[in-house]
Amino acid sequence: MSTPELAALRRLAEDGNEEAASRLAVLAAERGDWEELWRLVDAGSEDAANLLAELAAKRRDVEQLRRLVDYGNEAAANRLAEFAAEKRDFEELQRLVDEGNEVAADELSKLIRDTK
Repeated sequence: MSTPELAALRRLAEDGNEEAASRLAVLAAERGDWEELWRLVDAGSEDAANLLAELAAKRRDVEQLRRLVDYGNEAAANRLAEFAAEKRDFEELQRLVDEGNEVAADELSKLIRDTK
């Protein structure tokens, strides 16, 4: 995609066009452009948040996942719960449970059951 086309797509996304924001998020994810994805997340793009959660999970970037959880992204919370369970991080799991995450609740239950 050319620079002018990308600029036009950004303008559309900034004007609230969800389809443009989704397309821009996909292009940013393909380029690994975290800055662009975070701009879209800040503007309310759930697609950008989900793609960013996917990228963060691939890199096992717990801090980015936590940041996305703070934005209310369920995909990030689920991946963070899975990572916390792998590390047997009861504190992280409990925090996610307290925020209403079902994956964390399931993982915490499994860990508790396995420790008995």
